[in-house]
Amino acid sequence: MIGPTAEPIRAVRLTLEPLTAGHADEMTEVLAAPELYAFIGGAPPAADELRARYERLTAGPPAGRREGWLNWVIRLHEDHHLAGFVQATITPATSSASGELQAAIAWVVGAGWQGRGIATEAAQALVGWLIEHEVSAIIALIHPDHAASAAVARHAGLAPTADRADGEVVWKRPRHQDGEALGVRGHY
Repeated sequence: MIGPTAEPIRAVRLTLEPLTAGHADEMTEVLAAPELYAFIGGAPPAADELRARYERLTAGPPAGRREGWLNWVIRLHEDHHLAGFVQATITPATSSASGELQAAIAWVVGAGWQGRGIATEAAQALVGWLIEHEVSAIIALIHPDHAASAAVARHAGLAPTADRADGEVVWKRPRHQDGEALGVRGHY
C-alpha cells in the first residue's frame, strides 16, 4: 500500500474511526435513505453487501496497484452513533517525480445527520490529517449541482477548477505562489 495508514482522527464533535467490516450493520441504517444517491448514483446497500464491500476496502487495493485506500466512519461524540463516512485514495502525485503523494477524497453523511456541519467537520479533519501526513495535493470530484458538497469542499480548503472528470467538477486544495500548500481552517 502507498501512503499513510488510517488511524483515528479526533475532531471537536466527532471521531473519524478506521473502517472495519463490523461497521456494516450500523452503516446500513446510516446509508438507507434513497436521496443520498441522487448525485453519486447507486441505491441503499443491504448489510451483507456493505459488509463484503468493507472487507474488500480494508484488504486494500489489489497487488500491483500503486495506491492506498483509506476509509473512516464518522462517529459522533454526543451519542456514539455513526453518521457517515470519509475516504481518501492515495496515489503518487502526477505532476511530481519526487515521491509526493496526492489524495482524492470523498464524504457521505446520512440524511438524518445532514445540515448540522458534520460533513464539514469530518472533511476538515480529514484534510488536516492528510496535510500532517505530507500529502501534497488533495482533490474532490463534486457533481456541479451538488451545492451542499461544494460548500463542504470550500470549508475544507478546496476550490473549484475548470477541470471536469466524469461530468463532475474537480476541486483542488490551492497552493501559495511559493508552492506551499494552504492550510485548512477548522476543527481537527
